[in-house]
Amino acid sequence: MSSRSASRRPPTEDAEGAGGESRGRGLPRALALTLASALLWGVAHLSTGRRISGGLLLALYLLVAASVGTAFTVYRSDLVHLAFRPDALQRIAAGLVVLGLVWIVVVIRSYQVLRPAGMSVSARALGAGSVAVMCFAVAVPMAWSAHSTYVYRDALTSIFHTGSENGRHIDTSDPWNGERRVNVLLLGGDAAANREGVRTDSMTVASVDTKTGDTVLLSLPRNLERFPLPPGPARDRFPYGFTGDGPATPGLLNEVYQYAEEHPDIVPGVAKNHRGPELLKATIAGILGIRVDYYILVDMFGFADIVDAMGGVRVKITEPIPYGQQGGVLAPGERKLKGKEALWYGRSRTDSDDYVRMGRQKCLMRAIAQQADPQTVLTKFDKLASAAKRTLSTDIPQELLPALVKLSSKVKDGAQINSLPFVPPLISTANPDFTLIRKLADKALSTDEPSASPSASPSTSSTSTASPSTSPTGGNGSQAGTKPGSRPHSQTKPVSLEASCPS
Repeated sequence: MSSRSASRRPPTEDAEGAGGESRGRGLPRALALTLASALLWGVAHLSTGRRISGGLLLALYLLVAASVGTAFTVYRSDLVHLAFRPDALQRIAAGLVVLGLVWIVVVIRSYQVLRPAGMSVSARALGAGSVAVMCFAVAVPMAWSAHSTYVYRDALTSIFHTGSENGRHIDTSDPWNGERRVNVLLLGGDAAANREGVRTDSMTVASVDTKTGDTVLLSLPRNLERFPLPPGPARDRFPYGFTGDGPATPGLLNEVYQYAEEHPDIVPGVAKNHRGPELLKATIAGILGIRVDYYILVDMFGFADIVDAMGGVRVKITEPIPYGQQGGVLAPGERKLKGKEALWYGRSRTDSDDYVRMGRQKCLMRAIAQQADPQTVLTKFDKLASAAKRTLSTDIPQELLPALVKLSSKVKDGAQINSLPFVPPLISTANPDFTLIRKLADKALSTDEPSASPSASPSTSSTSTASPSTSPTGGNGSQAGTKPGSRPHSQTKPVSLEASCPS
């Protein structure tokens, strides 16, 4: 009676454990089921009759998989916002660590319930080694994901600050505040080791249509002179246009950034390292007659680190470009440039001038944007994040980044990119016609008016030699050899960046 009752008694979890080892015969079978359980939790436990624990593990695995799948499908758009929330990123990194540890425990425990009894020392060593490899295969991607999330969060918080820190409130439902265009000042800073401060040798306003992504690049030359500063203490000090401060600063546009940093009284109430950007943004806004919303400053020497982190950048060189100080040359043809070579390609003025260099810099930035594909970013993530922290500074708030990422995808995916450089002979840098600059900028950014055509008005040839300006903030727009008010119309329309860069 007692033996018959015992034989009919339902197995308990403990009783199942007693027979688990006998049913899990053979090391190969144990390892195969352990691998299967690493891929689908609970397989090992269910195969040995542990229905409760196996079912719970399987349910937990399916819950995690369903949550991840739902996040990347149904709530995919929300992930963009999470990607720019440091608190969420911190929780994601911690969650990845916990998930990895749980996964490893599942693998180890699965082998324990399957491991055959009475194995030899060599078989035990082989089994333990195989399980260690499985644990390693689980740990590496989870650890890499958690580490990359942490690195990304660190770079994000180092480069981009919250709107409250910058004194801005961003309405995420209307991030562009109803504006048709967002204007970002792109600065290339030359912070060389052999001189103090930053000279912004590259200054371009990228004006992006918030609906279509169509972009116009408005470029101002580094050696622009006699430009007005914004109203306030800055204009009070230089009522007739910026003239600099001694022979070291003759009054060029690329000096404004550092001048503001060294003279806090002309930008009252603005903290150090923010004075330069604020004054330069306001100055360029006045020159172009447009609003400048944000800025991004790229340290040109740190820029080389970004190129190296990408593994180089491919460009087409159309003519020899001097490289280095030992007489080297970047030869014409298709080239993959390393960081220092790319820096020389973008900055060299030997046998050329500022304006040719400005064009090369735009083409170089375009090449980098095109070649920074997801695979490159993922495989070089640590290096890129580290280089970005050393290289970039901006006042774009974190809250704006989701909208900016969506907008940049439009720019990259077929939007029209045009360039309008305000350089001679169109504009004299010594005596610039600011009325003409504003008029051309307005026409370039207008979608309602057709571009100027040669038949619009008569024109004559023009040279870069300028006649004296009649006002400190404007000038009469005339240049030597040119009738007042006339200009070569081929220079007045934005040029497609696609067409202007060799391919």
